[in-house]
Amino acid sequence: PNKQIIGKILKIGIPVAMQDGFIQIAFMVITVIANRRGLNDAAAVGIVEKIIGFLFLVPSSMLSAVSALGAQNIGAQKPERARKTLLYAIFIAAGFGGTVAVIMQFLSSGAVSLFTDSAVVTRLGGEYLRGYAWDCLFAGIHFAFSGYFCACGKSVLSFIHNVLSILLVRIPGVYLTSMLFSATLFPMGLATAAGSLFSVFICVTAFMIMERKAAAE
Repeated sequence: PNKQIIGKILKIGIPVAMQDGFIQIAFMVITVIANRRGLNDAAAVGIVEKIIGFLFLVPSSMLSAVSALGAQNIGAQKPERARKTLLYAIFIAAGFGGTVAVIMQFLSSGAVSLFTDSAVVTRLGGEYLRGYAWDCLFAGIHFAFSGYFCACGKSVLSFIHNVLSILLVRIPGVYLTSMLFSATLFPMGLATAAGSLFSVFICVTAFMIMERKAAAE
């Protein structure tokens, strides 16, 4: 085994693995918060999580696509093409996510009703999905940035912005909105999306700093 190669793999792989672990823990915490609100709320959140998991197939694929194509172009000494890959991936992810978010403002209850015959669960799930749907827009953008950071060998940036959004926005936001708005799940959905919006701000800032350093060199 080559220690240098193994070291490079672990340098990129460990932050990505830890990031995914923190994300799963965050979902578990959100589920616990929802479960404490009662059976109907827990059922609604569970259904919406499955719907979101399906809708996130496109945004999450941008992470893999940008990571692979970006790394190939950076390795070929074509950093400008890596940046274009990031830009196009953001356009695709934002276009898809924005479309889904707008559609779900009108069809969220109908989507939830496919999985339950309870009017209460349908109403609560529709409220949660209307707020959560905006996460498709913001998550797609920071997924693309995460792929670019990994392509540049800076996966620790992806880890940092995800952990900060979880600890500073997503979990506290979900908890507070759960306590303050006991009759609706819509604010909880928005709190989840706010975590991804926070990640977008961090990613844009980090990208601009990287670009300035590259220009200075």
